[in-house]
Amino acid sequence: MPWQPPSKPGAQLAEPAGLQEGLVIAGHGRHVWVETPSGRKVICHARGKKSQTVVGDQVLWLATQDEGTIEKVLPRRNLMYRQDEIRTKSFAANIDQVVIVLGAEPEFSDGQLSRALIAAAAQQVDALIVLNKRDLGTLFAAAWERLAPYRAMQYTVLATAFKPSSDTSVVQAADDDTDRLRALLTGKTSLVLGPSGAGKSSLINRWVPQANVLTQEISIALQAGKHTTTSTTWYWLDADKHSALIDSPGFQEFGLQHIAPMDLGKLMPDIQAQGSDCKFYNCTHLHEPGCGVRNACAAEPSPISPVRYKIYKDLFEELSQKRY
Repeated sequence: MPWQPPSKPGAQLAEPAGLQEGLVIAGHGRHVWVETPSGRKVICHARGKKSQTVVGDQVLWLATQDEGTIEKVLPRRNLMYRQDEIRTKSFAANIDQVVIVLGAEPEFSDGQLSRALIAAAAQQVDALIVLNKRDLGTLFAAAWERLAPYRAMQYTVLATAFKPSSDTSVVQAADDDTDRLRALLTGKTSLVLGPSGAGKSSLINRWVPQANVLTQEISIALQAGKHTTTSTTWYWLDADKHSALIDSPGFQEFGLQHIAPMDLGKLMPDIQAQGSDCKFYNCTHLHEPGCGVRNACAAEPSPISPVRYKIYKDLFEELSQKRY
């Protein structure tokens, strides 16, 4: 969590001499890679038993021989994390947007997509959806149709055809949104999420051809030769360091236990839009009379898709379970 001042009024802790600023660009356990404003990369470790830093954190660190220690995590603008019944997993901070990459195949999960969108909304972070494998014809058309409810909610949904190739000269489909996506990434820090096989790595390799080399370099540095990779990695998109991608592992489960069930509807645009017509201010949208959401679901055509309403009901029940 962000550094907080001492609780006792007037009791200020002295800053250690020699503190330097840095950006966390990768991490594993208690060790992280910190990049300085000059571009130097330093292995740092947290004080204490557990690291509280994540990729994207701005930190103050103190040099210790050829490495360093994290002395302070500066206040964050936001923090993307997921939480289930067992643990909380934080993976990126200070981002401008979330880019969710889906594929025409394998078939994507509306539930996982919705969870990622809800997590972004909870942190007041914009989200856009990239549907990859534009070249798959009928499979892509079916997947594009499934995303109609999200386009109706004013999410930006883009069509791409990134190929799993290190060749940056691969020609994209003439009618895809690759150039538009590149423009939307410019000047921003974007967290890239997506299930395995959707084309997330191909997207990153398109604009960061050295991504695999950088990942291996970071892994070796942090793991002292062990063959394990970092879970989340920061890549610059331009020499001026105005744009960046944060690559996060493919998600299978995206726990939302940190969200109160009564806040869920406010984080789902289609539910929120109809919830303003509810008779009761504390309507759960499940059984109350005069519920604007349930009335909208019964309308023909309905502004809320059956899939989305089922996701809302299932999540509300999940988040309402007693927590231990």
